[in-house]
Amino acid sequence: MRVVFVHGACVRDGSWWWHRTADLLRERGVSSVAPPLPSCGETGVPGGADGPGLPEDVAAVRQVLRDGDEPTVVVAHSYGGIVTAEAAAGVGSVRHLLLVSSYLPEIGQSLSEFGNGGPAPFLDVDPDAGTFGVRPELLVGTFLQDCDPEVRADAADHLARQSVRVTAAPVGAAAWQQVPSTYLVCAEDRGTPARLQREFARRAGSVVELDAGHHPFLSRPAAVRDLVLSL
Repeated sequence: MRVVFVHGACVRDGSWWWHRTADLLRERGVSSVAPPLPSCGETGVPGGADGPGLPEDVAAVRQVLRDGDEPTVVVAHSYGGIVTAEAAAGVGSVRHLLLVSSYLPEIGQSLSEFGNGGPAPFLDVDPDAGTFGVRPELLVGTFLQDCDPEVRADAADHLARQSVRVTAAPVGAAAWQQVPSTYLVCAEDRGTPARLQREFARRAGSVVELDAGHHPFLSRPAAVRDLVLSL
């Protein structure tokens, strides 16, 4: 078995965000990989109005999923659920989807349809550049309040400006309709409140709740490892 971790919006270096759980999985003989998302500028082309968008993110993740036929669990975090919905569709090696504080879009649905019509207060949108990102001063209080000081100190170095057009791009498939899925509700999440997560989770096959913030794979890595192994 292997795990493919698809990170959320406005960050880069998915392997850093995933590393605490990845290390624990490796001790149990489970490998994992975190594909770079082009819309976050991770493949050499900056995000922006003319930069990579959702189709490029989908293609990057789909390529990794198709590399080999080992049974795979996809762990999709936040915006990563939008990417995974299309990228994992029809890939035979994908056996389970674990959605962490994430979105499960229907075919034709976009990320913006999960909001209230405007940007969240913790986001900074630059319409001229065509990018958006997390306000650094709100990073810890919104997303990392339950993480160790070491993680909090390093996290800002792994933020990214992302192409804002990913928010309006519709998905062309809904893998969660085809593949067994589990939704992990992060009950202490201040970015995506638990009440919203529970609404999103209605589309998943099963639901698990954890007293954790937006990044449980950093704050509660052993719990996330155990959940992955149980799948």
